[in-house]
Amino acid sequence: MTFRIGFLIFPDIMQLDMTGPHEVFTKMPDTEVLMVWKTLEPVTAGGGMRILPDVTYEDCPQLDLICVPGGGGMNPLLNDEETLNFLRRQAAKARYVTSVCTGSLVLGAAGLLKGKRAACHWMSRDMLKEFGATPDASRVVIDGNLISGGGVTAGIDFGLAVAAEILGEDTAKAIQLGIEYAPRPPFDAGTPESAGEQVEQAARNAAKTRQAERLAAVRKAAERL
Repeated sequence: MTFRIGFLIFPDIMQLDMTGPHEVFTKMPDTEVLMVWKTLEPVTAGGGMRILPDVTYEDCPQLDLICVPGGGGMNPLLNDEETLNFLRRQAAKARYVTSVCTGSLVLGAAGLLKGKRAACHWMSRDMLKEFGATPDASRVVIDGNLISGGGVTAGIDFGLAVAAEILGEDTAKAIQLGIEYAPRPPFDAGTPESAGEQVEQAARNAAKTRQAERLAAVRKAAERL
């Protein structure tokens, strides 16, 4: 039978959160991958890429795996009952409930992370505690049927981990080779610890307004659970 995967997409999504694992999932045999949003109108991602939804919340079939990516646009979703109710409905029967980057906060706002370990972008990771989750700094975290990836590029690691979980390591390794995923970045600056205090502080300063808005939205969402 076809394994059906759905990505929640939304305005100002971090497209790599979705397109990284999407590339992996579309290489999996007998798999259908859908883009899901409130309407079928194009969604403009952060940076300007336009993404076309395949189905709406109302018309979305039951998914075997639901994935929530992150990005600046997830802040409003934290208190968007239409989105949160959709996730709750899908999660109730899905085989896997998953996220990449700050998408885990949206799962938290839907009440799906209580007592679970979860990954998130390093800058927002501690906010998971507001939803009764345990923040985990790993690139990929598997806790029961909850699978979460860390920030942005961790989505590829996440996708391969999911492929291994469903189809076995040999298939996941073949996909990894096919997409030539052998990262050797030019700098060792992908975590706050390796980037150093000056680079980390500059990143925090640049995101200060967004992070303050996110924390306020997280706390408002947590109060409603």
